[in-house]
Amino acid sequence: MKDKLQITFHNVHASPVLEAKITESVNKLERFYNRIISCRVAVDTPHRNQNKGNLYHVRIDITVPNGEVIVNRNPSDDASHTDIYVAIRDAFEAARRQLQDYVGLQRDETRKAVVVTTED
Repeated sequence: MKDKLQITFHNVHASPVLEAKITESVNKLERFYNRIISCRVAVDTPHRNQNKGNLYHVRIDITVPNGEVIVNRNPSDDASHTDIYVAIRDAFEAARRQLQDYVGLQRDETRKAVVVTTED
């Protein structure tokens, strides 16, 4: 990654363990796609729900050549997001799937750009 990883916590106690988990997840994304320029991760608990407890919101902004991949996992999407590690895992799984789609589109555009002609 060319630029430094940025991790932001809002209404969440930042811990070295959480930062290490996020850094490990970003490193896995880099192994999948090594052209990531920068990555910003924000973890937030927007409000307390008395019935469900704290629900965590994770947003990942990944800058790649010619674009950006944005993952926005809202707490209302899944009640299992009362566990911060599950919320982080799900967000990075979504980021991996979006990066796969991005890489697939890049490959398709490259194939279309290369025109092979044969003459008989």
